[in-house]
Amino acid sequence: MTITRLSAALALAVLSHAMPSMAAEPIRIGFNSDLSASPSAQSSQHALLGFDAAIADINKQGGVLGRPLELVVRDDVAQPPKAIQNMSDLIDGEKVVAVMGPTNSGNALAWKHIPNARKIPVITVLGTATGITQPMAPGADNYMFRLSAVDREQVVAILTYAAKNPATKKIAVFVETTGYGQGGLKDIEELKGLYGLAPVIVDKFNVSDTDMTSQLNKMKAAGVDTIIMWGQGTPMGHVLRSMEKIDYFPIVLTSWASDNKSFIDAAGPKLGNIPIFLRTIAPDYTPRQQQLYERVKDKITAPSVFWATCQGYDAMKLLALAMQQAGTTDGDAVRKALENLKGIYEGYSKTYDKPFSAANHEGIAGPDFVWTRWVDGKLTRYSDAVIAGLKPADFKRP
Repeated sequence: MTITRLSAALALAVLSHAMPSMAAEPIRIGFNSDLSASPSAQSSQHALLGFDAAIADINKQGGVLGRPLELVVRDDVAQPPKAIQNMSDLIDGEKVVAVMGPTNSGNALAWKHIPNARKIPVITVLGTATGITQPMAPGADNYMFRLSAVDREQVVAILTYAAKNPATKKIAVFVETTGYGQGGLKDIEELKGLYGLAPVIVDKFNVSDTDMTSQLNKMKAAGVDTIIMWGQGTPMGHVLRSMEKIDYFPIVLTSWASDNKSFIDAAGPKLGNIPIFLRTIAPDYTPRQQQLYERVKDKITAPSVFWATCQGYDAMKLLALAMQQAGTTDGDAVRKALENLKGIYEGYSKTYDKPFSAANHEGIAGPDFVWTRWVDGKLTRYSDAVIAGLKPADFKRP
């Protein structure tokens, strides 16, 4: 009898230790993005710092639904086929319940059908192509969310600036041949007529190009005084170098990739002063942003991309709040919770109060953007008479 009771007690003890272990099975979140191959890889590397910091804080507070979060990372090397393979592996092999990323818009557009079909929520914290968060079909459930800049809203602001600037008479559009550049071109082409703007030249460059003097000479000869440029940091830096070669310095309005260290490394501090662009956080950090910066600064290799760390942290936190609100990691339930998040979350990019809805999956909007330019190698808030006259309605996306 004593041995039987002892055996039962031992069995109960083993079971009692096994049950918490099973209950604490990690909730796996994927990150599918370029970490090594393109000029934008540094954005992914810095977003990782935000994910890791958020996961550490969430797990320290007990995790989500009593379970710790775990990040599963895949490098898509900026190639759509690899990105598609990664997404299938994360969902089918790693059993992730949600995904973060990517930096390359073309890759997100290539694989967005997969999470939509499998009902896996995705929060894009880097890619900006307008089409990323559009549903696969009108009225279809949409599992793609974003916490980043949006090309269309950047384009709206830039076109407004060009239309209201008395110094702008003739514009050219100069874009990268990648999915990112072509996505920006699509938005520009669709919206330019609303602002009474007709580019005299539309031209392109490759991500690996270092000499764009041929295209720029055509623009110079045509009397172009304003160039709208859409591309990654490094090639846009080489565009500025090419301008110097032919002594041609028009007004330059660019995508936010000009804030990357890769841009200023390619252009240099003197030429880097030329473009005007928008960012999701101001160069002068708030006290709350400074706290996060101090926490991760030893791992930061490009301070100009700290916005990616802020957006990475906020995205992971909002996902955790949605799962907690849904009471499950089921994709459909988490999607619905994201579309109707309760409560206010003071994030690092902004304070979020119902950031998403069923009709709007963009968590950061045009009025949140900050006009910026480089000054002697440092990012600085920028304003002039045109910007001072802009109103929130000027950022409204058509």
